[in-house]
Amino acid sequence: MILTARIDAEQAGLRLDDAAKAIFPQLSKGEIRRVIDWGGCNLNQTLVRVASRQVKEGEELALGIMDAERCIDLVYQKHELLYEDKDFLAVYKGAGFNSQRTPYQLKGTVEYAVECYMKSIGLRDPSRVVHRLDRGTSGVMFFPKHKQAATLISNLLKEGKVQKTYWALVSGSPDEQSWKVDAPLDKVSKFRYGVSLKGKPARTVFYVLGEGNGVSAIEAKPLTGRTHQIRVHLAHSGFPIIGDESYGGVPAARMMLHCRAMRFTGPKGKVIEAVAPLDVDFLAAAPQGVFEQQEQPAG
Repeated sequence: MILTARIDAEQAGLRLDDAAKAIFPQLSKGEIRRVIDWGGCNLNQTLVRVASRQVKEGEELALGIMDAERCIDLVYQKHELLYEDKDFLAVYKGAGFNSQRTPYQLKGTVEYAVECYMKSIGLRDPSRVVHRLDRGTSGVMFFPKHKQAATLISNLLKEGKVQKTYWALVSGSPDEQSWKVDAPLDKVSKFRYGVSLKGKPARTVFYVLGEGNGVSAIEAKPLTGRTHQIRVHLAHSGFPIIGDESYGGVPAARMMLHCRAMRFTGPKGKVIEAVAPLDVDFLAAAPQGVFEQQEQPAG
């Protein structure tokens, strides 16, 4: 929910948090300060994170209200990175975290945590989100450390030259051990996509890794990079992802989709790859024995 108002003569000159309290009395001062601290406050469409900042008459105030339970800080330390060199770094994105900032939030996103890490090692470049994972998806995210690296990986992504491997858990048992979905995707509502002849080309190859207790572990290799591609293609195949209720999946602790690995060729022909571990909830829901031998659960 985003609340908007214009600063009038009565609030002009007040601290930002005091002005917001006067305009939106239904919010506590603590809630307002949390919104400001977490990057959900804008004045004239510019992010403001200083509660003591004086407001001026005529300024447009916007507050993005986010549930308090979603305010979970995220910090990356060097030993936690999945990959790092002078051009790129890769991090593990946990399920439930946003890849990039939203109108409600800056702090607690992967984008912000990576930028804080880059500043801690002396880099001045911002964190550039060149690809993203849905909030419910876990796994590998790559970030370029400078503009030239951003251009390189962005072009590779557009050309389909970044190899991505996803793991998913679905209900039921596919008839085939592998299959390919070649079905264009288009937006069907604000938050959902679907197969449509008018959509953009989308292709995914699927493999069955193992089955047990009515659950199948699936490996997905997207050959294109459309929004919600794997989620929609699995639902289109009759096997929606467990926890993905938007596309018909049964309820679960989380959406059981994980970006296991990303691989591409970097500067001077260097092969760059990162692999992300599974979390405890994913392992607990998976068919027994499919992943245990190769996994150390993510925290």
